[in-house]
Amino acid sequence: MDDLRDSMFMLSNPSELVDSPMFIVACFIAGLVGVLTIAFTAFQWRRNINLTWMKAVARSKKNPKAKNKVPSAPHTWVREPTARVKNMNCCICLKSSSLSHSLGQMVATDSSIFRCSVCGAVAHLGCCSNAPKDCKCASMEGYEHVMHQWAVRWTDVTDQPDGSSFCSHCEEPCSTAFLAGSPIWCCLWCQRLVHVDCHTSMSNETGDICDLGPFKRLILSPLYVRELNRTSPGGILSSITHGANEFASTMRGRIRSRSKKHKHGSESSVDTANSSSNGDVCTDGTSDATSKVSGWHIAEESGSGSVTVNRSDQTSNGDIDNKLEAKTSLSRNGSINLKDDPHLEGKHRYQITDLPPDSKPLLVFVNKKSGAQRGDSLGLRLNVLLNPAQLFELSSTEGPEVGLYMFRKVHHFKVLICGGDGTVGWVLNAIDKQNFVSPPPVAILPAGTGNDLARVLSWGGGLGIIERQGGLSTVLNDVEHAAVTILDRWKVAILNQQGKQLQPPKFMNNYLGVGCDAKVALDIHNLREENPEKFYNQFMNKVLYAKEGAKSIMDRTFANFPWQVRLEVDGAEIEVPEDAEGVLVANIGSYMGGVDLWHNEDEYYDNFDPQSMHDKVLEVVSISGTWHLGKLQVGLSRAQRLAQGQSIKIQLLSALPVQIDGEPWFQQPCTLFISHYGQAFMLKRAAEEPLGHAAAIITDVLENAESTNIINAVQKRALMHEMAMRLSS
Repeated sequence: MDDLRDSMFMLSNPSELVDSPMFIVACFIAGLVGVLTIAFTAFQWRRNINLTWMKAVARSKKNPKAKNKVPSAPHTWVREPTARVKNMNCCICLKSSSLSHSLGQMVATDSSIFRCSVCGAVAHLGCCSNAPKDCKCASMEGYEHVMHQWAVRWTDVTDQPDGSSFCSHCEEPCSTAFLAGSPIWCCLWCQRLVHVDCHTSMSNETGDICDLGPFKRLILSPLYVRELNRTSPGGILSSITHGANEFASTMRGRIRSRSKKHKHGSESSVDTANSSSNGDVCTDGTSDATSKVSGWHIAEESGSGSVTVNRSDQTSNGDIDNKLEAKTSLSRNGSINLKDDPHLEGKHRYQITDLPPDSKPLLVFVNKKSGAQRGDSLGLRLNVLLNPAQLFELSSTEGPEVGLYMFRKVHHFKVLICGGDGTVGWVLNAIDKQNFVSPPPVAILPAGTGNDLARVLSWGGGLGIIERQGGLSTVLNDVEHAAVTILDRWKVAILNQQGKQLQPPKFMNNYLGVGCDAKVALDIHNLREENPEKFYNQFMNKVLYAKEGAKSIMDRTFANFPWQVRLEVDGAEIEVPEDAEGVLVANIGSYMGGVDLWHNEDEYYDNFDPQSMHDKVLEVVSISGTWHLGKLQVGLSRAQRLAQGQSIKIQLLSALPVQIDGEPWFQQPCTLFISHYGQAFMLKRAAEEPLGHAAAIITDVLENAESTNIINAVQKRALMHEMAMRLSS
């Protein structure tokens, strides 16, 4: 009764009501609700306008007058988690991709959403059968010119060149309309935009001929690509069946990896082309398989359309597997004359035909299991900027040989590797096997954990730096103008006491470690094999490295290390310090994510020469435990220099962990003999090189001279080698 009496009193006295805290709170809540209502209404209004806008684009595409004279190409649908496409609309029904569709709530799961791995369009499972064949067409064989392929920009593209936000005809801004405005199309090749209302006028003036845009020198022109027979299709049921098989195979792979965790032998725990930067290369033969749908059909193909090949043959190290090596004959244009391999010939979806000698396309390899495991998004973004036929996904069932074989008759091309140090070593091994007269230079898009070789070549230490510097458009521009440099490659023979090889030799590009550092790498590798979901980005990978290293700080497992190894450099025995718990042999100036082991600027070591990655000399240092490794990482200490030499012999008197370029294994007593194997052409970012632009120009001059028969391939290779050595010295 008292509360009721107070309320009646406040109603009879308005001044008291205004001063009441309850009234102020009520007004605040009412105002907040009003603001939220207005914001929600505006959001729905804009969404409806945008949906109407996209429908107008879709209707204009169906207009016979607006049809492009380009061959049709079906979408390549890849099953995609809903979380990655939650703010996108289905390209067929234009409804939200997060809503259940067609098959009801029972199948409205992540597996019911598909995304085109080429153009980025999203569709519900039930809509795939109605999708128009308007995807990016990798082949335009028989056409006189490359034609613009106008399509709706279904996804936000962050890698567009400068000036691409304006209509290429009227030069007015092209942006998502809020109130009104003409819808826009985007050319899937040159990335130019055009208003739908401007397209007719532009087509009449230019004939819809496309010049491939700012990356035309790197794009494999579709005029010289022939599409071969497609993989036999299956139905919707096959996609569901494949998903179940994929899940089962993933579980089987994890069980196998767990069973291998504690098995240590004389062979490496993972035999992946001698390099897998901390598990860079996927070793599960089936877990990374991806279900792809063409129209409403499943297509078991890789990112470039290539069918997989057996990894067991392509990842053996060095030149041991002579069956895969093809003989070459020197020719004036520098291309290799490989005999056609029927095994690889039938594995391709595309074939390069009659490419002009002055073409210099880019061959791209993407390892989606590297480091932060962002290969899927990188592949999509590169498919948008380049020709899908020139991009190959690396996996445990498909190696670099497939892409290299497709490019075997291309006179001049460059290679871009999207992965970590292990992936780089894998591809370099494959290039060596091809016996190129003039091997293609290799650039690196750092997508691994350490990315030490990419750091030395000025490509950066991770994808975060790439995004801050302008995205993939900047990377492709830097690749086109990069300078050629030289990288020494080293062979590591594993011998018994009688000097007989215990297993095929391995190959080293960066460094070799024995002792405590290899133990940390081995622990991380086993953890990654058992729990791959924990390694989802570069930062967390480094956190896990630090965690595993901290566990070993108080564990003096390698206290007797100096008496468990014998070190010999160029025939002279080198004494291992008594406090050493590990020995590192370095070829480059970056270790463990940027640590400089040698320090060329150090003036206290007058009897040693500066380190170089192309002087055919290795540097040997020692480390005094895991705590020392941690101090090296933060710059509070330095490794102890031991020797420099061209021939290194490390005798293991007991079983010890060993790692090469991040690939660890547990090695029984043996002798590790390191000798110079050869040199590889690498691309160094010219923006970080004082004479980089001059080197890039000289490289173009030499390639043009070869194309016009002024010099041959052997002479061009010798001149490029000499130029790289002089500019790097």
